[in-house]
Amino acid sequence: MRYPVDLKKDGKFILVTFPDVPEAITQGNDEEDALVHARDVLESAIEYYLGEKKAVPVPKRRIKPGQHFVELPIGLSAKVLLLNEMLAQKVRPAELARRMKVRPQDITRLTDLRYGSKIEGLAAAFQALGKTLELRAV
Repeated sequence: MRYPVDLKKDGKFILVTFPDVPEAITQGNDEEDALVHARDVLESAIEYYLGEKKAVPVPKRRIKPGQHFVELPIGLSAKVLLLNEMLAQKVRPAELARRMKVRPQDITRLTDLRYGSKIEGLAAAFQALGKTLELRAV
């Protein structure tokens, strides 16, 4: 999941916005600093959406040549997609645990954005929701 960012000079700072995630706004002293802050604010915005039980917006725009972006790690991307699917299907963690025949705390770890889950566990969760997790190299 690659989220395009817009960088704009704002006085002595570089303003960072995400077209796909309007709540994610930050700034930096220079371009490099701004992009470091961009990753942090994007992850905070994702946590905000999930805390509010809202689907996390997925990137809609293609990255233009030379455009900056923040790419989520593959595990975090899979978790965001899983949590979005759980919200769409109105499946609570306890129900997912029942479908997967695992303990509820296993689902708590699987859906914790800061916990390093195995991709196989995430794929199994998608399967329990009637979906398939696919990875592609492009």
